[in-house]
Amino acid sequence: MFLTADYHTHTPYSHGKGTVLENATHAQEQGLKEIGITDHGFSHIAFGLRRKKLPFLIEECKQATQKTGVKVLVGMEANILGESGKTDMQPKDYEHFDLFLAGKHVFIAYENLSAWTGYCATNFFTDKLKLTPAPKLIERNTRAYINTIQNNPVDVISHVNYLCFSNALEVAKCAADYGTYIEINTKKSHLSDQEWQDIIDKTAVRFLINSDAHSPERVGDTALADELFARINFPKERIDNIDGRTASFRFQAFKEKM
Repeated sequence: MFLTADYHTHTPYSHGKGTVLENATHAQEQGLKEIGITDHGFSHIAFGLRRKKLPFLIEECKQATQKTGVKVLVGMEANILGESGKTDMQPKDYEHFDLFLAGKHVFIAYENLSAWTGYCATNFFTDKLKLTPAPKLIERNTRAYINTIQNNPVDVISHVNYLCFSNALEVAKCAADYGTYIEINTKKSHLSDQEWQDIIDKTAVRFLINSDAHSPERVGDTALADELFARINFPKERIDNIDGRTASFRFQAFKEKM
């Protein structure tokens, strides 16, 4: 197995350490065909992409493509803002982006007080105090993921269950129905082997291996995925960014119909 593309990388436009060009250069050295520059969405209080800097990001992606030969996609790892599934990638932003990831993060300007308490704080303290997540919390988080997929043309759900305790199987079923990828994140994993096995066996969802790189040397890293595949029989034919394949994205198809 070899990686063809890495669709989740960060730069100083959020809180990555390497420039767009440095990420693309490392991707070229690793033999990748495509990468996504997917800095955190506008609502991230500390490390979000700022709208006034978007033209500079777009230009850097264009120049990096020209200099390296790697296709550099202008993306965003949008923030899920609450149970409604609303994100900070708004329809007015679509024309500027090639790639739409969405995930749960902290330090976000959530959509309302209920989201701050029930979606942010409850998940955060459940994780930090190592508590068993309450059934209602799992239901709420699962609805947040499902609403995100149903109400937005999201390409990839990033690091499923990071600070967000959901029924991952139900999330994957919805993702399969809508053509959204589930990410195999090689920076951090928050699914058990049994959860992965259930997703494989009980859904038709497709996958991407992404590094979630916050520094150029991690672009294209597959170590955690390799370890996962050594433990369970993962169907490589359902991973769309390996062995010469590149992904077919829902977001692009949606925009072509607009």
